[in-house]
Amino acid sequence: MKIELSGLRLPLGHFTLQVEATLTGRVTAIFGASGSGKTSLLELIAGLRQPAAGRVRLGDTVLTDVAAGKFVPPERRAVGYVPQEGALFPHLSVHGNLVFGLDRNRPPPPTLTYAHVTEVLEIAHLRDRRIGLLSGGEKQRVALGRALLASPQLLLLDEPLAGLDAPLRDRLLPVLARVRDEFAVPMLYVSHAVDEVMALCDDVVVLSAGQIEERGAPADVFVPSNERRYVRRRVGG
Repeated sequence: MKIELSGLRLPLGHFTLQVEATLTGRVTAIFGASGSGKTSLLELIAGLRQPAAGRVRLGDTVLTDVAAGKFVPPERRAVGYVPQEGALFPHLSVHGNLVFGLDRNRPPPPTLTYAHVTEVLEIAHLRDRRIGLLSGGEKQRVALGRALLASPQLLLLDEPLAGLDAPLRDRLLPVLARVRDEFAVPMLYVSHAVDEVMALCDDVVVLSAGQIEERGAPADVFVPSNERRYVRRRVGG
């Protein structure tokens, strides 16, 4: 699935987000320091913000075109969005949150059935539990399951492992890799953690103050610094 971001522009406080890119990777990392515009870019694609200029195209569908006056609302974009905090409904059970994501107007593809999604995410045993009784990692997996069950054409993940301790983060990375491999839904993965990008992504877009500073395969953007960590190849990363 091709994602075209043409002349996107959005003023953001001390700088303006300006992006021109065509993304075709299976999992593309939107990488950069906090405050570089990563989340704002995802919100433009999801339809949660409207740009001052530019166009967003997903496959053959134009989602936003400022010059043409076109703006598809978020609920009609076939885009699954998982924010940092998951944004689950606390008054519903895990099952209630998951089925809320089902697109009742079209059947899910065979790989995105309720049984398969809950098995891959290891949350089937949680179906009757209240949201307030879940751990941080469980909440993120339920939020991801809800997004997948909407049968999206594109999945946006905004730092899904941020705030988790190292052992839990290491346990959830293989779960995300399995999601990548089994569901064939292209993903944009926001992160400032190099190890996550190396483990999950096949393309990296590096943002700095709203501008694309670098673009390439993870192995071309990062180099190993020791057995478990990587650093930017360029000075200042």
